[in-house]
Amino acid sequence: MAEKTVALKEEFLAALAVADSMEAIEKLRVSYLGKNGLVTGLMKEMKDLSPEEKKTFGQKVNELKTEVSDALSAKAEEMKALEIQKEIESMPEFDVSAPANLARGSYHPITLVQRECETIFKSMGFTVEDYSEVVTDYECFESLNIPKHHPARDMQDTYYLENGQLLKTQTSAAQNAIYKKYKDALIHDGVPIKAIFPGRCFRNEATDACHENTFFQMEGVMVDKDISISNLIFFMKSMLSEVFKRDVKVRLRPGFFPFVEPGFELDISCAICGGEGCPSCKHSGWLELCPCGMIHPEVLKAGGIDPEEYTGFAFGLGLTRLAMMKYGVGDIRDLNSGSLKVLSQFTDDE
Repeated sequence: MAEKTVALKEEFLAALAVADSMEAIEKLRVSYLGKNGLVTGLMKEMKDLSPEEKKTFGQKVNELKTEVSDALSAKAEEMKALEIQKEIESMPEFDVSAPANLARGSYHPITLVQRECETIFKSMGFTVEDYSEVVTDYECFESLNIPKHHPARDMQDTYYLENGQLLKTQTSAAQNAIYKKYKDALIHDGVPIKAIFPGRCFRNEATDACHENTFFQMEGVMVDKDISISNLIFFMKSMLSEVFKRDVKVRLRPGFFPFVEPGFELDISCAICGGEGCPSCKHSGWLELCPCGMIHPEVLKAGGIDPEEYTGFAFGLGLTRLAMMKYGVGDIRDLNSGSLKVLSQFTDDE
Protein backbone atom coordinates (compact mmCIF):
# COMPACT_ATOMS: atom_id res chain seq x y z
CA MET A 1 0.00 0.00 0.00
CA ALA A 2 2.90 2.37 0.73
CA GLU A 3 3.95 2.08 -2.90
CA LYS A 4 0.64 3.68 -3.90
CA THR A 5 1.42 6.89 -1.99
CA VAL A 6 4.89 7.09 -3.53
CA ALA A 7 3.53 6.55 -7.03
CA LEU A 8 0.74 9.07 -6.53
CA LYS A 9 3.21 11.65 -5.22
CA GLU A 10 5.43 11.24 -8.29
CA GLU A 11 2.42 11.51 -10.57
CA PHE A 12 1.29 14.70 -8.78
CA LEU A 13 4.72 16.36 -8.94
CA ALA A 14 4.95 15.65 -12.66
CA ALA A 15 1.54 17.23 -13.26
CA LEU A 16 2.38 20.22 -11.05
CA ALA A 17 5.60 20.86 -12.95
CA VAL A 18 3.70 21.54 -16.19
CA ALA A 19 0.87 23.56 -14.60
CA ASP A 20 1.17 27.03 -16.15
CA SER A 21 -1.86 28.93 -14.80
CA MET A 22 -3.94 29.44 -11.67
CA GLU A 23 -6.76 27.52 -13.34
CA ALA A 24 -4.47 24.49 -13.86
CA ILE A 25 -3.36 24.61 -10.24
CA GLU A 26 -6.97 24.71 -9.06
CA LYS A 27 -7.82 21.67 -11.22
CA LEU A 28 -4.94 19.77 -9.63
CA ARG A 29 -6.17 20.69 -6.17
CA VAL A 30 -9.63 19.33 -6.94
CA SER A 31 -8.20 16.20 -8.62
CA TYR A 32 -6.01 15.27 -5.66
CA LEU A 33 -7.53 16.89 -2.56
CA GLY A 34 -11.17 17.31 -3.53
CA LYS A 35 -14.03 15.26 -2.11
CA ASN A 36 -13.55 12.67 -4.84
CA GLY A 37 -9.82 13.33 -5.28
CA LEU A 38 -7.07 10.75 -5.65
CA VAL A 39 -5.55 11.35 -2.20
CA THR A 40 -8.97 11.25 -0.62
CA GLY A 41 -9.63 7.98 -2.44
CA LEU A 42 -6.64 6.32 -0.73
CA MET A 43 -8.35 6.77 2.62
CA LYS A 44 -11.30 4.73 1.41
CA GLU A 45 -9.03 1.77 0.74
CA MET A 46 -8.10 1.48 4.43
CA LYS A 47 -11.28 -0.37 5.36
CA ASP A 48 -9.82 -3.76 4.37
CA LEU A 49 -6.55 -3.28 6.29
CA SER A 50 -5.62 -4.57 9.72
CA PRO A 51 -5.46 -2.06 12.61
CA GLU A 52 -1.67 -1.92 12.45
CA GLU A 53 -1.66 -1.48 8.67
CA LYS A 54 -4.32 1.24 8.96
CA LYS A 55 -2.11 3.17 11.36
CA THR A 56 0.95 3.01 9.13
CA PHE A 57 -0.88 3.62 5.87
CA GLY A 58 -3.01 6.43 7.34
CA GLN A 59 0.17 8.21 8.44
CA LYS A 60 1.60 7.93 4.92
CA VAL A 61 -1.62 9.27 3.35
CA ASN A 62 -1.71 12.24 5.75
CA GLU A 63 1.91 13.03 4.93
CA LEU A 64 1.09 12.90 1.24
CA LYS A 65 -1.92 15.15 1.74
CA THR A 66 0.22 17.74 3.53
CA GLU A 67 2.95 17.60 0.87
CA VAL A 68 0.41 18.04 -1.95
CA SER A 69 -1.26 20.98 -0.17
CA ASP A 70 2.06 22.73 0.54
CA ALA A 71 3.27 22.19 -3.02
CA LEU A 72 0.05 23.62 -4.46
CA SER A 73 0.30 26.70 -2.24
CA ALA A 74 3.93 27.31 -3.19
CA LYS A 75 3.13 26.91 -6.88
CA ALA A 76 0.20 29.32 -6.59
CA GLU A 77 2.41 31.98 -4.96
CA GLU A 78 5.01 31.49 -7.67
CA MET A 79 2.33 31.82 -10.36
CA LYS A 80 0.94 35.03 -8.82
CA ALA A 81 4.42 36.55 -8.75
CA LEU A 82 4.93 35.66 -12.42
CA GLU A 83 1.58 37.17 -13.40
CA ILE A 84 2.44 40.40 -11.58
CA GLN A 85 5.82 40.53 -13.29
CA LYS A 86 4.20 39.97 -16.69
CA GLU A 87 1.76 42.79 -16.00
CA ILE A 88 4.61 45.10 -15.02
CA GLU A 89 6.60 44.21 -18.11
CA SER A 90 3.59 44.76 -20.37
CA MET A 91 3.03 48.31 -19.09
CA PRO A 92 4.04 51.07 -21.52
CA GLU A 93 7.18 53.04 -20.70
CA PHE A 94 6.50 56.20 -18.72
CA ASP A 95 8.91 59.10 -18.50
CA VAL A 96 8.58 60.43 -14.96
CA SER A 97 10.70 63.46 -15.86
CA ALA A 98 8.25 64.63 -18.52
CA PRO A 99 6.33 67.82 -17.57
CA ALA A 100 2.74 67.34 -16.47
CA ASN A 101 -0.02 68.13 -18.92
CA LEU A 102 -2.04 70.49 -16.75
CA ALA A 103 -4.69 70.84 -19.42
CA ARG A 104 -5.96 67.36 -18.52
CA GLY A 105 -7.59 68.45 -15.27
CA SER A 106 -8.50 71.28 -12.96
CA TYR A 107 -8.71 71.87 -9.26
CA HIS A 108 -11.87 70.85 -7.46
CA PRO A 109 -14.13 73.85 -6.70
CA ILE A 110 -13.89 73.15 -2.96
CA THR A 111 -10.09 73.24 -3.24
CA LEU A 112 -10.30 76.60 -5.02
CA VAL A 113 -12.60 78.06 -2.37
CA GLN A 114 -10.48 76.69 0.47
CA ARG A 115 -7.29 78.17 -0.94
CA GLU A 116 -8.99 81.51 -1.50
CA CYS A 117 -10.30 81.58 2.08
CA GLU A 118 -6.89 80.63 3.44
CA THR A 119 -5.29 83.51 1.53
CA ILE A 120 -7.90 85.95 2.83
CA PHE A 121 -7.58 84.88 6.47
CA LYS A 122 -3.77 84.80 6.32
CA SER A 123 -3.90 88.42 5.14
CA MET A 124 -5.86 89.18 8.34
CA GLY A 125 -3.24 87.53 10.55
CA PHE A 126 -4.68 84.02 10.93
CA THR A 127 -2.48 80.92 10.85
CA VAL A 128 -3.61 77.85 8.86
CA GLU A 129 -3.61 74.57 10.78
CA ASP A 130 -4.22 70.97 9.71
CA TYR A 131 -5.86 68.23 11.78
CA SER A 132 -6.66 64.53 11.60
CA GLU A 133 -9.92 63.20 10.18
CA VAL A 134 -9.95 60.42 12.80
CA VAL A 135 -10.28 61.85 16.32
CA THR A 136 -11.14 60.81 19.86
CA ASP A 137 -14.49 61.25 21.56
CA TYR A 138 -12.86 63.81 23.86
CA GLU A 139 -11.67 65.96 20.95
CA CYS A 140 -14.95 65.87 19.02
CA PHE A 141 -17.37 66.15 21.93
CA GLU A 142 -16.19 66.25 25.55
CA SER A 143 -13.68 69.09 25.12
CA LEU A 144 -16.45 71.06 23.37
CA ASN A 145 -18.81 71.00 26.34
CA ILE A 146 -20.70 67.91 25.08
CA PRO A 147 -20.26 65.24 27.78
CA LYS A 148 -21.13 61.58 27.27
CA HIS A 149 -24.88 60.86 27.05
CA HIS A 150 -25.69 64.58 26.61
CA PRO A 151 -28.77 65.17 24.39
CA ALA A 152 -26.73 67.54 22.20
CA ARG A 153 -25.01 64.49 20.71
CA ASP A 154 -28.27 63.68 18.95
CA MET A 155 -27.58 66.66 16.67
CA GLN A 156 -24.89 64.62 14.88
CA ASP A 157 -25.18 60.99 13.81
CA THR A 158 -21.58 59.82 13.99
CA TYR A 159 -19.41 57.16 12.34
CA TYR A 160 -17.66 55.34 15.19
CA LEU A 161 -14.69 53.01 14.70
CA GLU A 162 -14.11 49.71 16.49
CA ASN A 163 -11.27 51.22 18.57
CA GLY A 164 -13.59 53.86 20.07
CA GLN A 165 -12.38 56.69 17.84
CA LEU A 166 -14.60 58.33 15.25
CA LEU A 167 -14.61 60.22 11.96
CA LYS A 168 -14.82 63.85 12.99
CA THR A 169 -18.27 65.37 12.57
CA GLN A 170 -17.01 68.94 12.71
CA THR A 171 -13.75 70.84 12.38
CA SER A 172 -14.41 72.08 15.93
CA ALA A 173 -12.71 68.84 17.00
CA ALA A 174 -9.38 70.65 16.58
CA GLN A 175 -10.25 73.54 18.92
CA ASN A 176 -8.87 72.02 22.10
CA ALA A 177 -5.52 71.20 20.47
CA ILE A 178 -5.25 74.72 18.99
CA TYR A 179 -5.88 76.40 22.35
CA LYS A 180 -3.27 74.25 24.05
CA LYS A 181 -0.78 74.88 21.25
CA TYR A 182 -0.98 78.69 21.43
CA LYS A 183 -2.10 79.41 25.01
CA ASP A 184 1.43 80.16 26.30
CA ALA A 185 1.97 82.81 23.63
CA LEU A 186 -1.42 84.29 24.50
CA ILE A 187 -0.91 84.32 28.27
CA HIS A 188 2.78 85.21 28.52
CA ASP A 189 3.35 87.28 25.37
CA GLY A 190 -0.09 88.75 24.75
CA VAL A 191 -0.27 87.27 21.22
CA PRO A 192 -3.92 86.64 20.24
CA ILE A 193 -4.90 83.16 19.10
CA LYS A 194 -6.01 83.55 15.48
CA ALA A 195 -6.24 80.30 13.54
CA ILE A 196 -8.27 78.56 10.86
CA PHE A 197 -8.27 74.81 10.31
CA PRO A 198 -10.03 73.47 7.20
CA GLY A 199 -10.88 69.80 6.86
CA ARG A 200 -13.25 67.06 5.76
CA CYS A 201 -16.11 66.05 8.06
CA PHE A 202 -18.46 63.06 8.13
CA ARG A 203 -22.03 62.54 9.33
CA ASN A 204 -24.39 59.64 8.84
CA GLU A 205 -27.37 61.49 7.46
CA ALA A 206 -29.77 61.45 4.54
CA THR A 207 -28.56 63.34 1.49
CA ASP A 208 -30.46 65.93 -0.51
CA ALA A 209 -29.68 69.02 -2.57
CA CYS A 210 -28.10 70.79 0.42
CA HIS A 211 -26.94 67.90 2.66
CA GLU A 212 -24.14 65.34 2.22
CA ASN A 213 -22.62 62.67 4.48
CA THR A 214 -19.12 63.90 3.57
CA PHE A 215 -18.44 67.63 3.42
CA PHE A 216 -15.76 70.25 4.02
CA GLN A 217 -15.65 72.93 6.70
CA MET A 218 -13.21 75.59 7.80
CA GLU A 219 -13.10 76.23 11.52
CA GLY A 220 -11.86 79.60 12.70
CA VAL A 221 -11.14 80.90 16.20
CA MET A 222 -9.86 84.11 17.72
CA VAL A 223 -9.10 84.46 21.44
CA ASP A 224 -7.85 87.58 23.19
CA LYS A 225 -8.97 90.13 25.75
CA ASP A 226 -12.23 92.00 24.99
CA ILE A 227 -13.23 90.00 21.88
CA SER A 228 -16.91 90.53 21.02
CA ILE A 229 -19.55 89.51 18.48
CA SER A 230 -18.69 92.65 16.50
CA ASN A 231 -15.25 91.16 15.79
CA LEU A 232 -16.89 87.97 14.54
CA ILE A 233 -19.24 89.81 12.17
CA PHE A 234 -16.38 91.97 10.82
CA PHE A 235 -14.15 89.05 9.93
CA MET A 236 -16.96 87.02 8.37
CA LYS A 237 -18.28 89.88 6.23
CA SER A 238 -14.74 90.78 5.14
CA MET A 239 -14.09 87.18 4.08
CA LEU A 240 -17.39 86.78 2.19
CA SER A 241 -16.99 90.10 0.39
CA GLU A 242 -13.54 88.99 -0.82
CA VAL A 243 -14.80 85.59 -1.97
CA PHE A 244 -17.81 86.93 -3.88
CA LYS A 245 -16.12 90.18 -4.97
CA ARG A 246 -19.13 92.16 -3.79
CA ASP A 247 -20.95 93.12 -0.63
CA VAL A 248 -22.81 90.03 0.61
CA LYS A 249 -26.17 90.05 2.33
CA VAL A 250 -26.02 88.05 5.56
CA ARG A 251 -28.15 87.58 8.62
CA LEU A 252 -27.54 86.34 12.15
CA ARG A 253 -30.16 84.32 13.95
CA PRO A 254 -29.99 82.54 17.31
CA GLY A 255 -28.69 78.98 17.18
CA PHE A 256 -27.75 76.39 19.80
CA PHE A 257 -24.26 74.92 19.75
CA PRO A 258 -22.89 73.60 23.07
CA PHE A 259 -19.40 75.04 22.50
CA VAL A 260 -20.51 78.67 22.01
CA GLU A 261 -22.61 81.03 24.14
CA PRO A 262 -24.34 82.93 22.68
CA GLY A 263 -24.58 80.95 19.48
CA PHE A 264 -25.73 82.03 16.05
CA GLU A 265 -26.45 80.77 12.56
CA LEU A 266 -24.92 83.02 9.93
CA ASP A 267 -26.99 82.72 6.76
CA ILE A 268 -26.18 84.04 3.31
CA SER A 269 -28.72 85.13 0.73
CA CYS A 270 -28.96 82.21 -1.71
CA ALA A 271 -26.85 82.94 -4.78
CA ILE A 272 -28.53 80.14 -6.75
CA CYS A 273 -31.99 81.72 -6.79
CA GLY A 274 -31.14 85.29 -5.73
CA GLY A 275 -33.18 84.89 -2.57
CA GLU A 276 -36.35 83.81 -4.37
CA GLY A 277 -36.31 80.23 -3.00
CA CYS A 278 -35.09 76.95 -4.52
CA PRO A 279 -34.23 73.36 -3.46
CA SER A 280 -30.68 74.42 -2.56
CA CYS A 281 -31.97 76.80 0.13
CA LYS A 282 -35.07 74.75 0.97
CA HIS A 283 -37.14 77.46 -0.71
CA SER A 284 -36.33 79.94 2.06
CA GLY A 285 -34.09 82.30 0.10
CA TRP A 286 -31.33 81.81 2.69
CA LEU A 287 -28.61 79.19 3.01
CA GLU A 288 -27.11 78.26 6.37
CA LEU A 289 -23.41 78.86 5.89
CA CYS A 290 -21.66 79.38 9.17
CA PRO A 291 -22.63 78.29 12.70
CA CYS A 292 -20.75 80.64 15.01
CA GLY A 293 -20.71 82.40 18.36
CA MET A 294 -18.67 83.34 21.39
CA ILE A 295 -16.57 80.47 22.71
CA HIS A 296 -18.15 78.84 25.75
CA PRO A 297 -16.20 79.39 29.02
CA GLU A 298 -16.02 75.61 29.60
CA VAL A 299 -14.35 75.14 26.22
CA LEU A 300 -11.73 77.77 27.03
CA LYS A 301 -11.12 76.11 30.41
CA ALA A 302 -10.59 72.73 28.72
CA GLY A 303 -7.94 74.39 26.55
CA GLY A 304 -6.13 75.85 29.57
CA ILE A 305 -7.39 79.44 29.08
CA ASP A 306 -9.00 81.51 31.85
CA PRO A 307 -12.48 82.63 30.61
CA GLU A 308 -12.52 85.38 33.26
CA GLU A 309 -9.62 87.07 31.49
CA TYR A 310 -10.04 86.05 27.86
CA THR A 311 -12.93 85.77 25.41
CA GLY A 312 -13.12 84.62 21.84
CA PHE A 313 -15.27 83.71 18.90
CA ALA A 314 -15.46 80.56 16.80
CA PHE A 315 -17.08 79.77 13.48
CA GLY A 316 -17.50 76.70 11.31
CA LEU A 317 -17.61 77.90 7.73
CA GLY A 318 -19.17 75.42 5.31
CA LEU A 319 -16.66 75.29 2.45
CA THR A 320 -18.87 72.92 0.45
CA ARG A 321 -21.85 75.27 0.62
CA LEU A 322 -19.63 78.27 -0.03
CA ALA A 323 -18.40 76.57 -3.22
CA MET A 324 -22.03 75.98 -4.22
CA MET A 325 -22.84 79.67 -3.82
CA LYS A 326 -19.69 80.92 -5.54
CA TYR A 327 -19.93 78.64 -8.58
CA GLY A 328 -23.71 78.23 -8.80
CA VAL A 329 -23.78 74.50 -8.09
CA GLY A 330 -27.42 73.68 -7.43
CA ASP A 331 -26.98 70.24 -5.86
CA ILE A 332 -24.34 69.56 -3.18
CA ARG A 333 -24.13 65.92 -4.27
CA ASP A 334 -22.56 66.95 -7.58
CA LEU A 335 -19.39 68.00 -5.74
CA ASN A 336 -18.69 64.44 -4.51
CA SER A 337 -20.00 62.69 -7.61
CA GLY A 338 -16.69 62.50 -9.48
CA SER A 339 -18.59 63.58 -12.59
CA LEU A 340 -16.13 65.05 -15.10
CA LYS A 341 -19.01 66.86 -16.79
CA VAL A 342 -19.60 68.80 -13.56
CA LEU A 343 -16.03 69.27 -12.37
CA SER A 344 -14.23 69.99 -15.67
CA GLN A 345 -15.83 73.43 -15.91
CA PHE A 346 -13.74 74.74 -13.01
CA THR A 347 -10.24 76.11 -13.46
CA ASP A 348 -7.79 77.75 -11.13
CA ASP A 349 -8.00 81.50 -11.41
CA GLU A 350 -4.77 82.05 -9.52
